[in-house]
Amino acid sequence: MFRPLALFIGLRYTRAERSNGFISFISLISMIGLTLGVAVLITVLSVMNGFDRELKTRILGMVPQATVVSTEIISDWKQLADKIKEDPEVAAVAPFIQLQGMLTSNGQVAGIMVTGVDPEYEKDVSIINEHMVQGSIDTLQSGEFNIVLGEEMVQSLGLQLGDKVTLVLPEASPSPAGVIPRFKRFTLTGIFTISPEVDSLMAFIPMGDAAKLLRLPDGAQGVRMKLNDIFTAPMAAEKAAAIAPQQLYPNDWTQTHGNLFGAIQMEKAMVGLLLFLIILVASILFPA
Repeated sequence: MFRPLALFIGLRYTRAERSNGFISFISLISMIGLTLGVAVLITVLSVMNGFDRELKTRILGMVPQATVVSTEIISDWKQLADKIKEDPEVAAVAPFIQLQGMLTSNGQVAGIMVTGVDPEYEKDVSIINEHMVQGSIDTLQSGEFNIVLGEEMVQSLGLQLGDKVTLVLPEASPSPAGVIPRFKRFTLTGIFTISPEVDSLMAFIPMGDAAKLLRLPDGAQGVRMKLNDIFTAPMAAEKAAAIAPQQLYPNDWTQTHGNLFGAIQMEKAMVGLLLFLIILVASILFPA
């Protein structure tokens, strides 16, 4: 009858003559302990690998992997995007305008990071279109003042598709009644779900409407890149910043989310080291 070598060796140390029964018991307990220890570490390592994959596919699928931003509006962003895309490491590009504010509806208020996008380009650099649960990102057309929110934010504000929500900007505008904050009402035309952190912090509006809110001319604040290899992000951002004649500032995910990714990598390394030590101890205690 065929018996695997590992099983044969293991059973060998659990059997002993009656005079060595205690040694057999010790061997059995040691094997069970080592087996449980290895099983727990493999489980933990699998969980960390899963979280690592979740970070790469979901969080970095929404957060810009690399960007170049200007202090002035980039009117010829299409020409800049075409030049950036010549880099073989760059898979896709998209323009954006970013602003911060507060959303208010039904007596609820929440802070939000709003990104003005062009849906045609945004689909290529972001996973948002694949995770829409209601509506569509294609509704973000300039002049219509539509907004796409995460499911977590929608629930906290008590909204439904088609409801109105007010975006309040931190800038103040003078008026006959005094200085009042700037605000604009948007229509909720899309709901996405990625992760609780992303759903509660990010919102998308048309890029043209974002420019109007900030009183900027037509154009983009920066260009976002999707990369074939996310670990080339710092180099790709530096190369893109050197392309344009105007001053561009590079940024990438290692600066915004690098600490989280580094912590995961360190935990995986430590778990792997512990797993190696357990296997080493097992090989010493139970030599072939």
